[in-house]
Amino acid sequence: MIQYDYLIVGSGLFGATFAYKAKQAGKRCLVIDQRPQLGGNVYCADQAGIHVHTYGAHIFHTANKEVWDFVNALVPFNRYTNCPVANYKGELYNLPFNMNTFYQMWGVHTPEEAQAKIKNQQSEIKNQLNSREPANLEEQALMLVGRDIYEKLIKSYTEKQWGRPCTELPAFIIRRLPLRFIFDNNYFNDPYQGIPIGGYNVLIEKLLEGIETRVNCDFFAHREELESIAEKIIYTGPIDAFYGYRFGQLQYRTVRFETEVLDTPNYQGNAVINYTDRETPYTRIIEHKHFESFGQAVYDNPKTVISREYSTEWTPGMEPYYPVNDERNAALYAQYKSLADQEQKVRFGGRLAEYKYYDMAPTIEQALKLAQSEF
Repeated sequence: MIQYDYLIVGSGLFGATFAYKAKQAGKRCLVIDQRPQLGGNVYCADQAGIHVHTYGAHIFHTANKEVWDFVNALVPFNRYTNCPVANYKGELYNLPFNMNTFYQMWGVHTPEEAQAKIKNQQSEIKNQLNSREPANLEEQALMLVGRDIYEKLIKSYTEKQWGRPCTELPAFIIRRLPLRFIFDNNYFNDPYQGIPIGGYNVLIEKLLEGIETRVNCDFFAHREELESIAEKIIYTGPIDAFYGYRFGQLQYRTVRFETEVLDTPNYQGNAVINYTDRETPYTRIIEHKHFESFGQAVYDNPKTVISREYSTEWTPGMEPYYPVNDERNAALYAQYKSLADQEQKVRFGGRLAEYKYYDMAPTIEQALKLAQSEF
């Protein structure tokens, strides 16, 4: 018996945004999630009075004013600006690559000096390639930034992320590496950036306000019943799972987190520090309080919470994070996509259903577009 206009499988940003717009349009919605809480990967747990990004750091940034105005109408955002630091065997470098980085790397003081240094290092690989295109990520990176930056800040970090040598990774993974010849540590170029005041749970609560939700609800365990109670389905889970893996499983990279509460108000002085050497097993340390506490306010809470991130191969049962962009997975996804395109009742959206890595703002943008096309 039909009870809802839409069954929305997954309560992350895509599902929650679509549900919000559907409710505005007078549609009856049921949002389900197999996890014990709502919010998908933006869910934050409260530890020691700090909003901990349970499924990895989420930093909202966008150039789309419509999306920015949309989320800020629901909850105000703070002034957080992402300025990560790289730690290479105890040497600290500002990211993204800018004049602070070049001064720390070579002691240069002017853009002209930095450009000359990089150009000189780029000539080495250009001579080696002898006019052919870069064949792998290592050659591509050397072409873009030269050997010093590549060896200290890219090579080992990338190999830890992907679990493969840079010489075995495709060049297109880093088509470009922005070089800023100004003293600017803001990682993103987008004009709008911040974190919801009160954490991401507040944003999800506002999106799902007044909408029926069920947690600990596995779509596949109750598929026949759930499909029968709604006119249409918005599916945000893994697309291969939806089709019973009939063509095979898509591959992912995943992340393992080691999170601990420390009896100090300020562990590393920054929200994000990347560890770019080979010897350190984790890729970065996140200190969560710096997303929402600034200046002297950091010391208002005598404790802090850090998470060490370990990039690893994904196996079934683990959280799928990053699609593996290679020919095998692209061909496999294309097969599933051809089935999805024929569906009349089901709409697929989001990172897992589209097998595509989305930042938060583009996820919301895609959900808004789908809603606009639906009603």
